[in-house]
Amino acid sequence: MRFTTLLLLTFLVLPALSFGTGKNKSDSNLSSELDTTASKRKPAGQAAAPRNLNKPKKRDSLKKASAVLLDSAEITKLPGFVLQQYLKGRASGLYIEEPTGEPGSVQHFFIRGTSVPLISARSAYETQPTVVVDGIPVISEDHPFAYDIQQYDFTRIGPATNLLGNLDLDNIASIEVLKDFSESGKYGPRAANGIIYITTKKPGSQKKISFNTYIGVATPNSVTTLNGASENNFRKPFYTKYATKDQKQSIAPYLRDSLYNVYYGPSNWTDLYYKNALQYNANISVSGGNKNTAFRIAVGNGRSSGVADGTALTRFNAAMALDMQPAKWLDLTISFDGTQLLRDRNKNLRDRFADVRYLPDLTNPVSPNKLYYGQYLNEYNKSFDNNKSNIADGYLNSKLTFGKFTVNTRLAVDYREGYRDEFFPSTLLETNSYVANYFGYDQRVVINNTISYKTDWRKTHFLELEAGQDLQMDTYRYNYGYAYHGTSDYIKLNIFDSPTTPTLAFFSYNPTLGFLNTLSYRFVDQTKNNLESFYANANYRYQDKYQFSLMLRADGSSNQQPTSRWFYSPILSATWHIKNDLLKANSTINMLDAKASYGFAGHVQQDDRFAAGPQYTVDIGYTNEPRLGTYTGDATLNRPYTAGWVGYGIPWAYVEQLNAGLDIALWKNKLQASVDFYSRTDHNELINVPGFAEYGYASAVMPGMKINNTGVDAEITAELLPVKSKLKWTSSVNINYNHNELKALPGGLSQIVIGTHLLRVGNAVDQYWVFQNQGIYNNSAEVPLNPNTGSPITFQGIPFQAGDPKWKDNNGDYTVDNNDKVLKGHSMPVVSGGFNNDFRYKNWGLAINMYYNLGRNIVNQDMAKRFDFINQESTNNINAVKEITFWEKRGDYGRYPIYNPWSPVIPYRTDQDLFLENASFIKMRSLSLSYDLTSFFARKKSTISKMLIYTSISNVFTITPYTGRDPELVDYTGYDTGYGQPIARTYSIGVKMDL
Repeated sequence: MRFTTLLLLTFLVLPALSFGTGKNKSDSNLSSELDTTASKRKPAGQAAAPRNLNKPKKRDSLKKASAVLLDSAEITKLPGFVLQQYLKGRASGLYIEEPTGEPGSVQHFFIRGTSVPLISARSAYETQPTVVVDGIPVISEDHPFAYDIQQYDFTRIGPATNLLGNLDLDNIASIEVLKDFSESGKYGPRAANGIIYITTKKPGSQKKISFNTYIGVATPNSVTTLNGASENNFRKPFYTKYATKDQKQSIAPYLRDSLYNVYYGPSNWTDLYYKNALQYNANISVSGGNKNTAFRIAVGNGRSSGVADGTALTRFNAAMALDMQPAKWLDLTISFDGTQLLRDRNKNLRDRFADVRYLPDLTNPVSPNKLYYGQYLNEYNKSFDNNKSNIADGYLNSKLTFGKFTVNTRLAVDYREGYRDEFFPSTLLETNSYVANYFGYDQRVVINNTISYKTDWRKTHFLELEAGQDLQMDTYRYNYGYAYHGTSDYIKLNIFDSPTTPTLAFFSYNPTLGFLNTLSYRFVDQTKNNLESFYANANYRYQDKYQFSLMLRADGSSNQQPTSRWFYSPILSATWHIKNDLLKANSTINMLDAKASYGFAGHVQQDDRFAAGPQYTVDIGYTNEPRLGTYTGDATLNRPYTAGWVGYGIPWAYVEQLNAGLDIALWKNKLQASVDFYSRTDHNELINVPGFAEYGYASAVMPGMKINNTGVDAEITAELLPVKSKLKWTSSVNINYNHNELKALPGGLSQIVIGTHLLRVGNAVDQYWVFQNQGIYNNSAEVPLNPNTGSPITFQGIPFQAGDPKWKDNNGDYTVDNNDKVLKGHSMPVVSGGFNNDFRYKNWGLAINMYYNLGRNIVNQDMAKRFDFINQESTNNINAVKEITFWEKRGDYGRYPIYNPWSPVIPYRTDQDLFLENASFIKMRSLSLSYDLTSFFARKKSTISKMLIYTSISNVFTITPYTGRDPELVDYTGYDTGYGQPIARTYSIGVKMDL
């Protein structure tokens, strides 16, 4: 209902106003769907001069390091369904995670490192860059405040869909990554983590119909399956070497009987789990108009299917844009985009148990025999898990031009709502049925007003002045309820109250309602964040030789405390066009620019509780159970309170960034290169510091954490063959080197322990805190003795014995404990980038896209759990869940010592460098072959003005020393849990056509 209402308001109310983005209208003569060179980006609120809509505009001759990355011709030939998949390896300094091949799952961006330690889903959210579409800063991920009622943060409640999946890549003209404040400073605090700027295709007055489509198939990789016999053989050396008589008698129940066909029969579960999957996308657009009016309408439908577990994401999209110039001094623009995303999620047991908040008996795993696994799936199919997201974006823009003055006004709306309806029958949960319903929305309204003045004096001095105001109002809300133990599996809806007798079913079942009210739980939460900004900008250029810019900003956030509501920041930048100044006569050098920028940007707090000043949040429920708020109807309080005390004196967190670089083009632009050196420091970031234990708190939220990211971005593009050659070869490489360092902690602390993480000043925040493994104690004689006591070396007070790992005692006190752990490796790559080659011969084209990460490490937790089978099967917690993929062989078992798995030191713990592996890789992401039929249809004088057919293969191969699966299948934590679905190799064929 809210989605429908918003659509009506967009079409009925907003056109009566004159607000918008002020982006340039694309000229129809240059807006070919097959070959569009992206227009030069203008920041939000910066308007173009009025013009005839048919008048051609100039193309940019060069692509700068942080300017245009992809134009529409490149985009439509690349594999992928969502934005993140297209941007991998395309820009230096941009790192993109793809922790699973499951379509529709959330993927994170990181530009020039991370601004906070990545220890939770909330921290990953806080590091995300802002995605701007035609001047609208859109909401790219659901707000993390819902994690407050979740025990686990594997996935957020609700559909948890990648909200950038609404972008149909056929509607995009160009994509840019803005990294330094000289380009992104106009967005103020929204630019703190960088900007990904997307320009959509604009209306053109030329009548044209464009049709783009592809269809393909994703194929699963071959896997080696296991059954009870192979698992028993794996465990046999441990039992033979270390097990006592009693331990041999307590073997896992499902492995005791070798004649038990459920586990010792054929392991053919993959026939039901891995399957070829259909991929397709189709988009049709119509554009046209006249001298003063132009329109573009596009509709599309696509589906990306995963090769595992029946996962998929289906998209329905419609877009409309209208440009009008009713008078020479007035330009009006209206744009709207509406999308529906339908997600078919995985059937992982862990994720379902986390959602349901119920752990059944985990003694016996799912059978690897497809006969019995199929019976389980038949029961699962009696359930439903419906996930739907509706997304609407729109803006209106008016631009008034009076001589050298331009006034631009914009109103933009971004609205995203999600639904998730779940039901699981009692046969899946030990006679307990479960039903849950979720509705949530993210809403953003942006109002922007700017006035600018441009002048030049004798074609020598050029001056542009601009002043602006920007108001952004965000609202995030969800309604969530779930219930247990319905009267029947045929009742799959949770009706909380009868409209006539609200308390009818409070203490008893009701035939109409079906669920006991005391086993029903309801949650409602809402948060708002308003950002008000004022800014002034001055740009001065002297004879195309020197260029200087100064921006002054004042940004106020409702999420900041009253004593520090506003943040004031300057941004300075300068460019020296050396070619125009000193090397005009040099024919070899076509461009040589030196550039530098320095500035600040505030970092908005996403949680509104910090704005209230001194206050506290307590846990009301069971320990580690944040949702169960009562016991026999009575509220309970638990200590310690985990949310942390919030006091006075929390200032703005902010980013300080210095950037210096050089751009050069040689030999008629056949060689283009750009290099940027940067230093980015995040100040006053919040972190929970242990304290206030006497008042019941585990920690206090304190500012003062400072993190620095220093590095270099470089990009080189070259035409490698002579101009006269019929074969054209364009090669480009981009590279980023980033060094991360924790500079300070609150209160002058030198280090803080947070869970399994150690943050130490002077070290990177993405390092692992691990024991150093030096082998195995083969017998008791090898265990060192303390010369002072004669006792063997201990692990946290437990004496080491034969069969235990040999962990290094770094401080030499003959006790191995946390003081002996070291910081090693990096969860984020030290070096990353891409290598791309395009070959053209007559009408043929061949494109090769490579992507690489270097200096990145992964903890192979999946392998650690495999070897730690004794502890895994003696506990009944979420980490002991065995998925159907438990029956899949992964990695190299032979590289790990055979420790005593019954040892109390837990030999196969993950916090040791035994499982810390080099996860560097280079991957061929795509190979695409195309043929342009435009000249053929031109000779035939056909109504088809352009036509291109192409075929592509994605995820071609990966070269890596990592012994696990694909090293990409790891999230921000750096732990390979084994839950990432494979990124499949996909074969596709497509056609693009203009009429």
